[in-house]
Amino acid sequence: MSSSHTVNHNSQKSLLIWTIVAVVALIAVFVGIDSASKQRAPNNPSDQNNSIDAVKEDDHVKGGNFSSPVTIIEYSDFQCPACAAYYPITKKIFETNGAKVQFVYRYFPLESIHANALPASQAAEAAGKQNKFWEMHDLLFERQKEWSNEKSPRDIFARYAGELRLNTGNFIADFENPATKDRIQKDYQSGTRARIEGTPTFFINGAKIDNPRSYDEFQKLIDDVVAKKS
Repeated sequence: MSSSHTVNHNSQKSLLIWTIVAVVALIAVFVGIDSASKQRAPNNPSDQNNSIDAVKEDDHVKGGNFSSPVTIIEYSDFQCPACAAYYPITKKIFETNGAKVQFVYRYFPLESIHANALPASQAAEAAGKQNKFWEMHDLLFERQKEWSNEKSPRDIFARYAGELRLNTGNFIADFENPATKDRIQKDYQSGTRARIEGTPTFFINGAKIDNPRSYDEFQKLIDDVVAKKS
């Protein structure tokens, strides 16, 4: 009898413990969902306050002009896999919208986790000295796997420069010029002031947005802004 009583007592105790665990887990789920819904900023660019440096003359700008209804600023890291995944989307956005969209790229190399992010930015900046920033930008993302794990990727970047028919000697000189790193740091500091925490981060007309999950979602944001301005 005492043995049976002990078994029943232990079973009841076990059931009580598991019931408490289940209740705590359920509460945590609801709290997490509620917290996430409060922290997530509304994806409505036109209603948010500007929190980013305005487009400047030395920015890397593609398409559109200063009177375009939509300006997209991307803070990005060339070694970031997520940035490479967004590259086809942003490329299609540019190709689809033409003069409606002014697209701006700003450097935000996450050196603590991406050892080659800064050298890749130097390669893009050096190519920009010969008016080939966007061509190098595309190559760096399209061939990210080729250089991202190299200990010293400069020779690979020099080969890209050759493919783009740049003056390789000038490219290497600009790559190594301290002023190139200063220019990259300028973008990085701008992103830090805007409280950027990861890459890619996008701003539409000065307002930070949640990263769109697809081309269609990104395009809808643009269409909504254009519609409000027309």
